[in-house]
Amino acid sequence: MDLYQLRCFVAAAEELHFGRAARKLDILPSAFGRNVRLLEEYLGTKLFLRTTRSIALSEDGEQLLHDARKLIALADTIRARFREGVRSKAAKLRVGAIDSAAAGLLPLLLNDFRRERPGVEVQLFEDKTIRLLPRVLSGRLDLAFVRPPRGRDPNLVYRHLLYETPVVAMTSRHPLARRKRVSIKDIADQPLIVPDRRSRPHSHDLTIKVFETSGYEPRVAQVADEKQTIINLVSTGLGIAIVPRWTSRLAIKGVVYLPLQIEAAPNVGRLPLAAVWMRNSRDALRDSLLETLTRNIHSYAKQA
Repeated sequence: MDLYQLRCFVAAAEELHFGRAARKLDILPSAFGRNVRLLEEYLGTKLFLRTTRSIALSEDGEQLLHDARKLIALADTIRARFREGVRSKAAKLRVGAIDSAAAGLLPLLLNDFRRERPGVEVQLFEDKTIRLLPRVLSGRLDLAFVRPPRGRDPNLVYRHLLYETPVVAMTSRHPLARRKRVSIKDIADQPLIVPDRRSRPHSHDLTIKVFETSGYEPRVAQVADEKQTIINLVSTGLGIAIVPRWTSRLAIKGVVYLPLQIEAAPNVGRLPLAAVWMRNSRDALRDSLLETLTRNIHSYAKQA
C-alpha cells in the first residue's frame, strides 16, 4: 500500500473536495485524483461517493480513514527515528530551492554556513515549489526554499524569509534598455512572456496583477515553464518578462534587467520566499543552517 496515496485519501476525506485537497498537498489535481483511484483499485472498493456537485466518504472510506491516519503517523515516526540515526553518521544536508533562490540566496547562505561548519556536505536540488514540497514530506529533502502555497500541509513548518523584488528582463536592443528603471505604464503595450500558472502560480500572478492593478491589460505573447527558457526567449526579442531580481544572475547575452517601479498598489509586486521543513522533526544540521540564515537574513534581503 502506497503511503502517499493514503496521504491523498486522508486529505480528500478531510476536505471533501478534491481541488482543495490537491492544493493542500500542493500537487496537480490530475495527479491527486490518480493517486486516489489507484488506492481504490488496490483495495478493490470505492472510498468516496461522488456526484457532480459533491463527494462524501463511503462506508469503506469511513473505516479506512481512522486506520490510514494511524499508519501515516506511525510511518512518520519511524522515518524521523531512522533519519536521525543516519544523520548522526554522516554530516550531510539535502536542500531544495526554487530557481531564483538557488541563484541568489543559496550562494550567500552557503558561503556563510561553510565558514561555520566546513565539514558539512550540502546537496542541492533545484526545482519548482510544487515538486519540492512532496520531497520534504517524504524525507528526501531536509529543507527547502519555496514560494509558500495557499494551502499548507499541517505536517510542514513554513518560515517566511523575505520578498523578492521584481525586475523587467528585455533585450539590450530594446528602446527602453538604456533606462535606469521602468514603470508599468512604460511597458503597458509590450508583448509579455509569462510563466505557466500551473507550475509557477506566484510568478504568473505577479505579472498579471501588477498590470491589472495599474489599470492595464497584459499582452501575453508566450507562456513558458522554466526561467532559463523565459530569459532565452527574451534574448530573441519575442517579448519582455517580469522576473525576480535574483534571476538577473542568469547571465544571458543580449539581455538586460531593469528595476520595475510599481506606483499603484506596490505590495502587489512582491514575491514571498519561505523556508520549509517537516514538523516535529529533529535535525541539528538543518537547525544550524537555519540559525546562520536567521543571523544574516537582513543582509540577504537587501540583495533580493
